[in-house]
Amino acid sequence: MISVSIIFFSFSSAVALFFLSYVVYHVIIAPRSNPLRKLAGPPLNGPLHNHMSPVLDPFRSPRTHAAYVEKYGRNVRIRGLGPWDERLLPLDPVSVAHVLKNSTIYEKPWQSRRLITSLIGCGMLAAEGHVHKRQRRVATPAFSIQNMRALVPLVFSKGEELKDKWMNMSQAVKEGHVASENPNSGQVEIDVCHWISRATFDVIGLAGFDYHFNAIQNESDELFAAYKEMFEIAVSQGDGVRTVLGIYFPIVNRLFPDKRAKTVHRCQETIRRVAGKLVQQKKTRIMDGEKSGSAYAGKDLLSLLLKSNIATDLPPDQRISDEDILHNINTFMFAGSDTTSLALTWTFLLLAKHPDVQTRLRKELLSIVPTTPLSRLSPEEIESLHNTLQNLPYLNNVCRETLRLIPPVHSSLRVATQDDEIPVSYPVHLSDGTISEQKSISVPKGSFVHVPVEAFNLDKGMWGPNAWDFDPDRWDHLSEDVLSLPGLYSNLLTFSAGPRSCIGMRFSMIEMKSFLYILLTTFTFTETNKRIYKANVVLTRPYVSGQFKKGSQCPLIVTPLKSIATS
Repeated sequence: MISVSIIFFSFSSAVALFFLSYVVYHVIIAPRSNPLRKLAGPPLNGPLHNHMSPVLDPFRSPRTHAAYVEKYGRNVRIRGLGPWDERLLPLDPVSVAHVLKNSTIYEKPWQSRRLITSLIGCGMLAAEGHVHKRQRRVATPAFSIQNMRALVPLVFSKGEELKDKWMNMSQAVKEGHVASENPNSGQVEIDVCHWISRATFDVIGLAGFDYHFNAIQNESDELFAAYKEMFEIAVSQGDGVRTVLGIYFPIVNRLFPDKRAKTVHRCQETIRRVAGKLVQQKKTRIMDGEKSGSAYAGKDLLSLLLKSNIATDLPPDQRISDEDILHNINTFMFAGSDTTSLALTWTFLLLAKHPDVQTRLRKELLSIVPTTPLSRLSPEEIESLHNTLQNLPYLNNVCRETLRLIPPVHSSLRVATQDDEIPVSYPVHLSDGTISEQKSISVPKGSFVHVPVEAFNLDKGMWGPNAWDFDPDRWDHLSEDVLSLPGLYSNLLTFSAGPRSCIGMRFSMIEMKSFLYILLTTFTFTETNKRIYKANVVLTRPYVSGQFKKGSQCPLIVTPLKSIATS
């Protein structure tokens, strides 16, 4: 009995000693030899202090990034979650381009991938390596220019439906069914964020898998409710400590699920049942069409994805499973509805804050309005109208300026999967106060690299002293520095860059310009007396001051143009 106790004690001591040694090495010894410690960076106020809040909070981050560049140069060392987590914050375009281009060296951290996978599965947002490459290859044909153009009439129809809904709300004010300070004008306060989100869900439901959420009219559809609840409640309102605990110890959520975990599980069950059934129905129709010689004509992304997946020129080992297809539909739902609705919401808020820009843009849009109402135009006529819309110079400038000033994705994180040398184009400031002319920075395997999307878009050194202002005219005279910046769209990092850039960028721009055209040629938008601020909650979202727990909101005064003309 004594010998067993001694053995148990010895084993426990060995395990404890090993664990203690592991912690000491990674927390104290290894960080001291990290080459990133040689870089200049902001001071720490204690061993547990970090720089995440000023870097990630969009209210503070523009000033933070500007101060870092001035004091520490364009490649800055920052502290992550602990003493072992020295991160690189690159504000050098050459350095960032290298990180985004080499996606096999700089991957999303496993922590980010586990969080994303726990919500929407391992689609293109979470997949890495050959899995991501295979999924992207199958999905790329679905996002071709031709296929995106075919979805234009659908987007216009939902824009019209949203316009009619808002017009009915305005009419209810006129008729005295809803209280208003100026009922005769039809002015109505509308939470633009809420309603545009419902509209973009409708669009991506039809464009994604030919499913009618009917969210503009009501929010009763069970699949819509599942997606919406999972994205908004489980993600936006999640407890930070519990979320981190669930990432590192997933068993906690399985054994002791909190409200968030139960909500996610319930929503996922609905999505698997309803959306999974849609996948099988589409697959059957496509296979039946193949057998009969009459190809299934579905133009939604799910149909195109399934067709691409069984294409004869695609090797069998490059095809993806039905589960992967469902995960990517979930990814399209998240990326295709939330990001675009937020971009549109911020655009309307900025236009409300800058009525001169709103008036000028409306004038340009009204100049192309056809004599025939949109509801009576043929699909070909709508596509022709959109082609004209796509080339309007001031509309282009306004869209680019909004996406520059308030990118929905504030920043992203990458981890080095091997030791690497990141090239630089600016002198490197070192921790000893000297400035080096070295050509690269050594980044050890396992180091995090913080990709500051917003910081690049607001860099005064690149965009000029008015970089933090809303100025659509800047796009008519860009500097050489701006034209050399990396980015999939207009030298902006808003849609990222490199192999992992946003595959749905074209579709997002179709939605954005179509909705702006329909709504701005029907309504004017002015601010309320409520203060709207930005918060980085997965994405950069608008909140009403003092009402954070109510979720994203952006109330604006919406007035029909006809009411203004007759008042």
